[in-house]
Amino acid sequence: MNNSIRSTLAAAVMAAFSLAPLQSQAALFEDEDARKAILEIRNRLTNMQSEINAKADKTNSLDLNNQNEQLRQEISRLRGQIEVLTNELSNAQKRQKDFYVDLDTRIRKLEPQQVTVDGKEVTVEQTEQRAYDAALAAFKAGDYRSAGAAFFEFTRRYPQSGLAPSAQYWLGNTYYAQRDYRNAISAQQVVVKNYADSPKAADALLNIASCQMELKDKPAARKTLETLVAQYPESPSAQTAKERLTALK
Repeated sequence: MNNSIRSTLAAAVMAAFSLAPLQSQAALFEDEDARKAILEIRNRLTNMQSEINAKADKTNSLDLNNQNEQLRQEISRLRGQIEVLTNELSNAQKRQKDFYVDLDTRIRKLEPQQVTVDGKEVTVEQTEQRAYDAALAAFKAGDYRSAGAAFFEFTRRYPQSGLAPSAQYWLGNTYYAQRDYRNAISAQQVVVKNYADSPKAADALLNIASCQMELKDKPAARKTLETLVAQYPESPSAQTAKERLTALK
């Protein structure tokens, strides 16, 4: 019986210590495998404890007590291994969960977003939004040359973007801010031609008229303002155009 107990103990100990070192071995176990290992060790411990109790009922010899004490110590060690393994499994599961949460967050940051541009809902890629925001920030900071280059690059890379009409409009404004009125007119004419249904089209016509006034071309400015009022009568820019037409008479 003693040999049988020792053999059982040896097998249990080998099974438990085959899991060490836990830091490296835990990574090799799938969750289900780790749970099975824990259950197997627990079953062996239960069987060993039962053998000890059965043996103790038959005799109280000093030798048997010593053997039982040794077995109890080994059982305590195995239980310690189970506790460590269970804790390591819990930590591994938490790390896995944190990993997937972080991955999901990163993926969401790369996904297209629904944004409102000039009263319209459009789908915009994150790279587009960042490029547009950077160009607009440069414009607001007064760095019109850099802003112009950035908006031009945006329209080249994202011609179908929901932000393209606004980017083209602001490109025209960068030229206007640098007193490059002819290029400003050309840039705003692209808005009127390619994005006629955008609210920015009316603003672009008003900007064109302003450039024509700067170039002392009042007849062209008047015609542009009249076009603006006719095509976009309900726009805020149309009201401004009417006021300017009155001043030109």
